[in-house]
Amino acid sequence: MIGRLGSAAATVLGCAAGALAEEPAGSLPKLGPSEQIEARKSYTIPALEIIGFDLLLNQFNRRYFDGDDYDTSVSSAKRNLQRSWVTDNDPYAINQFGHPYQGSMYHGFARSAGLGYWESAAYTFAGSVFWEIAGETTPPSRNDQINSGIGGSFLGEALFRMSSLVLEKGTGLPKFWRELGAAVVSPPTGFNRLAFGERFDTVYSSRNAAYYSRFGLALSGTTKNEQGNSSSSHLQRDEVLADFSIDYGLPGNPNYVYRRPFDYFAFQITASSANAIENLLTRGLLVGDDYHLGRSYRGVWGLYGSYDYIAPQTYRVSSTALSLGTTAEWRLSDLVSVQGTLMGGVGYAAVGTVRPTTEGEYHYGLAPQALLALRMILGDRASLDLTGREYFVSRAAAADTAGNDNIIRFDVAFTLRLYRQQAVAVRYLHNRRDASFPAGDITQTRATLGLFYVLLGDDRFGAFEWR
Repeated sequence: MIGRLGSAAATVLGCAAGALAEEPAGSLPKLGPSEQIEARKSYTIPALEIIGFDLLLNQFNRRYFDGDDYDTSVSSAKRNLQRSWVTDNDPYAINQFGHPYQGSMYHGFARSAGLGYWESAAYTFAGSVFWEIAGETTPPSRNDQINSGIGGSFLGEALFRMSSLVLEKGTGLPKFWRELGAAVVSPPTGFNRLAFGERFDTVYSSRNAAYYSRFGLALSGTTKNEQGNSSSSHLQRDEVLADFSIDYGLPGNPNYVYRRPFDYFAFQITASSANAIENLLTRGLLVGDDYHLGRSYRGVWGLYGSYDYIAPQTYRVSSTALSLGTTAEWRLSDLVSVQGTLMGGVGYAAVGTVRPTTEGEYHYGLAPQALLALRMILGDRASLDLTGREYFVSRAAAADTAGNDNIIRFDVAFTLRLYRQQAVAVRYLHNRRDASFPAGDITQTRATLGLFYVLLGDDRFGAFEWR
């Protein structure tokens, strides 16, 4: 029956876009943007959209993937309701990248329909439960629930905020290109703006958040490589990279306050000619407050949520985590400033070798982890970025007790602005994995050196006072 309903999923979405659009929104000329969003929000529309999206996804998977994992029915849903939740070992990219992105769609439907962050996070969690019970015939998976229901919310909020920033700040572009750009970043936002028009066209305000964005293209070469148990047949020693990153809500602005989840967040994605996605990293402040020490030191501290996906060709690691930390700016002089983030917390992570020559080391577990990111800004001319991450993927809460992993990633980049927003950068990236399993220990190391052309989103490198 669920399978037959899937063929009508477009009708479900059509109902949300048609009949529900007729709910009276009223003319609200005297309300500000936040009040308009609150007055016009809907709890029903995103619920129908999430159900329709899941039904469409089920039908797509049923037609394009072998096996009977998506041959769902009322009987399979009832059976899953009675089953215990398990840890599955589906393909890594599906579990650790596909599921978080699926969850980000749920979150985006709710956010772009006017719901707040925590309401949207609840919709994301519920949407993931619905998929685990009714979208697949396999037993519901706890790791998928964490990746989609929690990691998807962290990723989805960053995408929603960036999509809104395109609409808010892209005033120099024609409306069509702003809307298209926002839809590419967050497809649910684009869908709701197109389907419901005036009802959801109020742009979510950044409240003049200080942000620093950059886009780079690079040629990168390998300086060190230890394969471990990864096959070398597909290794590309040289690769082309496209990198985008943004720091949003930097603490240099004394008039900016942190009252909403993700009023500070950082996002980075790197595409590679070797393996499609080399990394996708996001972290955001969920609950916290700002502080200052005199005029030269401002910061924010609190509880952060993060979703990380890292794949340096030989191995992959992904983590959804909660951490305590701080983000701050220290103004050393009129020309020198240091920005940084320090975090420590615990996540649920997965790690495994790409194209392994041995079996049994695709591993889940609780993962204590830490991050230190520093940027030294030298006037309006240059910056030096240093970022270190460490993950210890333990045996705790694992599907088995096969082993543990310790992963370190170190990233250093020097960027020199040449003219206006044009810059060049040199980046050294070092990844190391040390794993211990009953069959033996594994060491995998990969280091690369890249030369980037960089287009800066802000030619002052994100130091608010220099704008």
